[in-house]
Order: sequence, then structure tokens, then C-alpha cells
Amino acid sequence: MMHPQILVINTGSTSTKLALYEAEKEKYKISLSHSAEELQKLKNFDEAIEFRLSKIQKFLTNYKIDLEKIDLFMCRGGLLKPVASGVYQVNEKMIHDLKIAPKKHASNLAAVLGYNLSPVKTNVYIADPVVADEMQKIARYSGHKNFERKSIFHALNHKAVARSFAAEQNKNYEDLNLIVVHLGGGISVGAHKKGKVVDVNQALDGEGPFSPERSGTLPAGDLLKEAFSGKYTLQEMEKMLVGQGGIVSYLGTNDMKALEQSKEAYVQEVIQAMTYQISKYIGEMAVVLQGKIDAIILTGGLAHSQKITDQIKSYVDFLSPVFIYPGEDEMQALAYNGNLVWQKELISKEY
Repeated sequence: MMHPQILVINTGSTSTKLALYEAEKEKYKISLSHSAEELQKLKNFDEAIEFRLSKIQKFLTNYKIDLEKIDLFMCRGGLLKPVASGVYQVNEKMIHDLKIAPKKHASNLAAVLGYNLSPVKTNVYIADPVVADEMQKIARYSGHKNFERKSIFHALNHKAVARSFAAEQNKNYEDLNLIVVHLGGGISVGAHKKGKVVDVNQALDGEGPFSPERSGTLPAGDLLKEAFSGKYTLQEMEKMLVGQGGIVSYLGTNDMKALEQSKEAYVQEVIQAMTYQISKYIGEMAVVLQGKIDAIILTGGLAHSQKITDQIKSYVDFLSPVFIYPGEDEMQALAYNGNLVWQKELISKEY
């Protein structure tokens, strides 16, 4: 079977990342930066699409990429309605939901860009969006009927790393029990039970260990008092949770490389407090899996840090062997999923 030509599109808040793969082999890759001045001029979703399409066209022209020869367009998934994990063919319903999504996020643009670019609309897919939801029913209870626990996490990296680990062990992902920990600007800890993430912290703005810039789970009573103190607007409270929380709130920066080199005892104590919390959540997921754990996997940008991974291992390696997959290559993960679909090893789903 011939190797497919796969164009990968990953939209961030200030960038559009593009890559051309032949199966899983990268041929070209570029990150198009967008200035704050350019972005501020865009009034709505449609203008954002037109702006990024014009930038993409320059990439296609420079690298002489013929869209007619692209077999698959693999796009980052946005903030859709909750869906099971997997690869989804982009359709008009998905496009509609991305355009009206209550949470505005750059990830909502990727699938629409792919749909606009592709000469054949059935060749456009997303894989494991952040709203991938396989949580078991009992895990949804929060403690009050007005609030349901939600699954929002780094699903694309979780699933890709879990499948890679399984393949390296000559096993099927669906036969394993894994705890996967994504360590980045946000941190998610998921219990993967026989191919499904049956429990995971809501890593966007809701719960879990604190991270370089997110507060994670806070004392509810104290948070409530702050919210009604009159000192903060809703937007300021939201920034307290995401952007100005976690390490940033304690140390004023999210530059983990610089902080790790610091000789200050307080700095090192804050870092250890974060790894301590991460380890506690790994312990929670060990209980979810009833102690039947094939591996604990640490991944994401912070997994490059031996200090951080060693601290976590010191707490949790009695539970299971710990494996480290540093970095987060969303582009490679999208290409990997696209190739599985092309090889018919993975069947795409309908949104």
C-alpha cells in the first residue's frame, strides 16, 4: 500500500503550525507566527479563518504543495461537544459547532481550515480532541448535583503516547491499564483502562494538581469568599485559575528551566509541592484502576526535566514501573492517527 500524503494543521493562539507527512515521516514543517496587532484586527470567526487561510497559502506556494495530491488533512480538534476518543471525519455539523462554541479557543479553527482547503471534504479529520470523554459514570459525580465532573484534558498526547508504549511492548493498548500524566503548562492525570480514559482531572480550568500556570483544585470555601469579596472581576478570577495560577502565582514566572536552576530554597519547595500534588493524583488513579497498573507514563514538556520526573518517581514507583516520553508532538500524533486511518487499522467516527 502506498504511503499517504498527510497535511497536518494545528492552530494555536498566536501561531498556525503546518506539516506535510508521508505516512509518519515528516517532509516539511513550519510555524506561522501571528502578531497581537494582526489578531486584534479580526472581528469574528470568519475573519480569523480568512486571515489564517491567506497565511497558509504562502506556505503551500513556497513548498510547492499541490492540495490535489494530499490524501488526508489531519487537524487539531477544538472545544466541541463531549465525544468518545478517536478519529472523526469533519462534517458540516462539526463546522457549525466549532463556530458557535461557547468557549473561544484557537483550536476551534483547525478543522474549519482543513475543510476549506481540501478539494475532497471527506478527507478531513480530527483526532482525540481535548473534549474526548470516556469517563465512567461514577467518576462524573462531584459532590453536588449542580456540578458534574467533566473530561477536558490533553487527549491527543495521552492517546498517542499510550499507543506508542503499547506497540513498543508488543501489546494492544486496549489490553493495558495505564496511568498517563501530561506535564505541561497544564497537567492532566488519566486512568486508561483497557483503551478508555475512565477518569481524568479537568485540566483546562477545573481541577487537578497545580501546574506552571494553572491553579488546579483550590479550597472551595476560600475560593468562594474571594469571588464575592468585591476585589476581583470574573475575568480576573478566571486568570487566577488559568494563566496566573500555579507556579506563576507563587514565583511570578512559568520559566521552569530557570526556576530549576535557582538556589533559593523556597523556589525548590514550590516545585516539589507541584510534583507532590501530581503524585497524589497518580495515587488517585491507581485506586481507580484498583491497583492493577501495567505502567505509569510521564509525558509533555516538563518530562524533559529529570529533577521533576525523579521527584514524581520517588513517590509513585512502588505502584508500577514508570516510563518517560518527554515532549509533546501534536503534529506527529495527528500524522500517526491519520496513517492508522489510511491503513484501515483505525476506523474513523461520525460526529
